[in-house]
Amino acid sequence: MRDYRQFYINGQWVDPLTPNDFEVINPATEDFCALISLGTADDVDLAVAAARQAFSSYGRSNRQERIELLESCVAIYKKRYEEVAVAIREEMGSPQTFAMEEQADCGLGHLEEALRVLRDFEFEEEVGNARVFKEPIGVCGLITPWNWPLNQIACKVAPALAVGCTMVLKPSEIAPLSAHIWSEIMDEAGVPAGVYNMVNGDGPGVGTALSQHPDVDMMSFTGSTRAGVLVAQNAAPTVKRVAQELGGKSANIILDDADLEQAVERGALHMFSNTGQSCNAPSRMLVPAAKLAKAEEIAARTAASVVVGDPADEKTTMGPVVSKAQFDKIQGLIDAGIAEGAKLVAGGPGLPEGIDKGYFVRPTVFSGATNDMRIAREEIFGPVLTMIPYDTEEEAIAIANDTVYGLAGYVQSGDMDHARQVASRIRAGNVKINGASGGYAVPFGGYKQSGNGREWGAHGFTDFLEIKAVEGYEG
Repeated sequence: MRDYRQFYINGQWVDPLTPNDFEVINPATEDFCALISLGTADDVDLAVAAARQAFSSYGRSNRQERIELLESCVAIYKKRYEEVAVAIREEMGSPQTFAMEEQADCGLGHLEEALRVLRDFEFEEEVGNARVFKEPIGVCGLITPWNWPLNQIACKVAPALAVGCTMVLKPSEIAPLSAHIWSEIMDEAGVPAGVYNMVNGDGPGVGTALSQHPDVDMMSFTGSTRAGVLVAQNAAPTVKRVAQELGGKSANIILDDADLEQAVERGALHMFSNTGQSCNAPSRMLVPAAKLAKAEEIAARTAASVVVGDPADEKTTMGPVVSKAQFDKIQGLIDAGIAEGAKLVAGGPGLPEGIDKGYFVRPTVFSGATNDMRIAREEIFGPVLTMIPYDTEEEAIAIANDTVYGLAGYVQSGDMDHARQVASRIRAGNVKINGASGGYAVPFGGYKQSGNGREWGAHGFTDFLEIKAVEGYEG
């Protein structure tokens, strides 16, 4: 059992001012695997004060100093890489292979990408008779979720460090183990005292205090749209910048000229990846009506191929969902899909066969759904695929855009020009054609209620920078 009850403030591991033990549950076993303490506004005050003090010097550090710091972070992360993966397996039930190859890789990938961008980033330019400077915004409050715990920490901390900001991180209390190891990495890498701080806690106790704090200059939040609205409301009185990456209900349009077998299998496997707990998951599969029966067969066969079980077993391809609350929510939405008349093609309610413990969900496929059903409107955040038939391409595009969200979109086609044309009409911040991935340099973020701002790569620097124009600079 891990004892992670201390916070990291001003370069030191410190006890919470008011102890409040919280058990972290391993979702595969339902046993607790660690203890943390939930912080309070008083702990946030200490961390913000440390960050504010550190900004007076780190905010004026030069590029080379920050390059060397990120190089050190990369080196230490590589040493701790496997520990990070094991922690993610324990805290959220990620299968070991997926934790090693995908989840833990995110931390390293974002550090290396921030380092690459920093080497050549233009922090100033001439505009007319003015010199325009891009300066660090100041003290940043970072709130991260449990579904990609290291990804969301790294894609915020790395660019903030790169541009000269200081910060206070509140990781998810549901999956805080990898965040603790990340904080140890920051310490061992030599991040100056106060530049990076970490306080565990829940939204009401720590998240609200960070968002409202007058000495926090910007908030970067990843999580549900509901919680994102609260962060923005709490931040509004101090007029601080708020960058948000929120929910999604992404459409995967399989065009009539696509290879149906390949497109359906790829889309279904993507949906079941990370147990469906990804905000950009292709949860609505739009299929030509004439091909729906065949697509159902492919999706059912793909669901049957998913190996659900012990995350420590290398044969496992899908672990549990993160908590009982998530399990209950998903079960309720599966029941709703059945009640609303969608056709259950695979999976369904209850635990998978042969499993009697843990928050495991059956890989589930609904078909014949309409876009007004709950399973097509709400973010289920579990391994549940909703297949919706369409008659015309115009109808498919309309269905794809008929959502309050706009985080991601997917297009499958055998004709690249055709795919590009359809992709251009999807109202989403990230669209993938035929399963392509651009890596850590590609900006990530959403339209509409999926948030604002962009993370990853050079675009991820923007929200952490202020713009200063000095007119007459050249004399």
